[in-house]
Amino acid sequence: MKGGGGVGSGGSAYGFPAKRRWRGLVIGVLGLVILSMLVPLVFLLGLYNGFHSPGYGFDSQNSKPGFQPSHVDEVIRKFGPTLPKDAFQKHATEPKKYIKDFIHENQEAKGLQPPKVDALPTHTHENITKVGGRVQPDPHMASIDENGKPCEWKFGSYCIWQQENREVIKDSMVKKLKDQLFVARAYYPSIAKLPDQGKLTQEMKQNIQELERILSESTTDLDLPLQIEKRSLKMEATITKAKSFPLECSNVDKKFRQLFDMTEDEADFHMKQSAFLFQLAVQTMPKSLHCLSMQLTVEYFRIDSTNLELSQAEKYADPTLNHYIIFSNNILASSVVINSTVSHAKESGNQVFHVLTDGQNYFAMKLWFSRNSYKEATIEVLNVEHLKLDDHENMTFVLPQEFRISFHTLTHSRTEYISMFSHLHYLLPEIFKSLDKVVVLEDDVVVQRDLSDLWSLDMGGKVNGAAQCCQVRLGELKSFLGENGYNQNDCTWMSGLNVIDLAKWRELDLSQTFRSLVKEEGSTNADVLRASLLTFQGMIYPLHDSWSLYGLGHVYRHNVQDLKKAATLHYNGYLKPWLELGIPKYKAHWKKFLDREDLFLSKCNINP
Repeated sequence: MKGGGGVGSGGSAYGFPAKRRWRGLVIGVLGLVILSMLVPLVFLLGLYNGFHSPGYGFDSQNSKPGFQPSHVDEVIRKFGPTLPKDAFQKHATEPKKYIKDFIHENQEAKGLQPPKVDALPTHTHENITKVGGRVQPDPHMASIDENGKPCEWKFGSYCIWQQENREVIKDSMVKKLKDQLFVARAYYPSIAKLPDQGKLTQEMKQNIQELERILSESTTDLDLPLQIEKRSLKMEATITKAKSFPLECSNVDKKFRQLFDMTEDEADFHMKQSAFLFQLAVQTMPKSLHCLSMQLTVEYFRIDSTNLELSQAEKYADPTLNHYIIFSNNILASSVVINSTVSHAKESGNQVFHVLTDGQNYFAMKLWFSRNSYKEATIEVLNVEHLKLDDHENMTFVLPQEFRISFHTLTHSRTEYISMFSHLHYLLPEIFKSLDKVVVLEDDVVVQRDLSDLWSLDMGGKVNGAAQCCQVRLGELKSFLGENGYNQNDCTWMSGLNVIDLAKWRELDLSQTFRSLVKEEGSTNADVLRASLLTFQGMIYPLHDSWSLYGLGHVYRHNVQDLKKAATLHYNGYLKPWLELGIPKYKAHWKKFLDREDLFLSKCNINP
């Protein structure tokens, strides 16, 4: 009994676990079978949606063609360490300046919106050119997209450069082949579903693959292989056959829409990529200029630098001489400013140039200006980071800033660039305590006339003699500046060429006024613009238009006569003359003041 019961109980005890194991095995096998069927399907769908190629085989109804925005984001992410995080979004940073967007919009019911620093990646466009003293719109207008917005609204100043530098490409046959491929792809899925049309399906498939291979290797008609006309006729005949079959229009229409979206996304991707590379080119220092700075710095420490100390230190603080102030970290640019100024000076012996730079370029600057003579002019190089001023420690070098101001209404759009002082300019009365009057030049300026008349200029008690930008009046910025404290009809002013009465500046304590406004509003670049405009309210002496012509860094259509007559040329904007992207017809005015024989220019492959 015990034995029988033991066996029975033993069979019962071990029988149930055996069944459980068998059931678990069956469930596991079924799960693997289902998984083996789902994984390839999920993979194929994911591959199609994320990495769809321009091939012929795509039938998914809910799929969206390739070139997704995530691909663009991935490209930008890879470039991320090279640039600031907002470099591509704002399209606004330059090698030496920070350009901010102020979008002034007029809506039907709300009226004018206040100018603001916006994350919009682009700006509207209407370049302004001075012709015969009148302001006229630049005839070169940006293209309009399907939403009615100018190209620049989406892609920034790249659009101006692209249209001005567009090359005429002979690609009529390439375009014809692309059109044929476009149509064939649209008809292929419907033909493939027809019964007894396997031969035509295979023929279309081969023709599509052949054209894809050819077009992947060809961008112009010269790149196409021989007898391409025969292949084109063959594809045309195949398409004609496909069109002869009765097909559902909805299917063909769906494929055309998919192909259209894919082509549109592809074009958008390439535009974004090109615009990003354009910004990369204009905001980074060229390799040759970086090489020049490094070579000069190494040479400075290799030789006995004590011999470089100038014996004309007494001139640095002599108020009877003509003193010019230049903020720059670009050796060639500052050299061109000085060389062009002394070249046109009647008396260069009474000219003293003070070049304020950062610690990285200080030693290279000292060596460069000691190796090169500029007639009888005296040149002092100062490291801003080592200046010892009361209540100012650990100063950071900041160059003059540029701002892009865009006005956008329902019927009209225009964009202007203005240059403005940085924080360092408001330290000039403290840095040069013994001087009563100076002329401030930016390093993207070329002088074409003697500037000595500026020193006898009677400014009537004004502090800042500056060129005016009457395309932008203060009243147009009233929502940005406020309602009171300024004349709304006054023009905005430009830095670049400025005559500064330091004695009057100290008397009015304008530096403290500026700091108070910045402290009150904030320290962003937009706040600096507002503080600068309000600080000099009523203190601007307008220089005659003949003293300065600005916009050579973004306006392509300046009048030739205006270029010749202007005392100074200001290359404000993205396209600086030392960049390969600079406007070619303006570069000659800058390059002629470079020292073409300097050994270090040859070492760094700088060819003026």
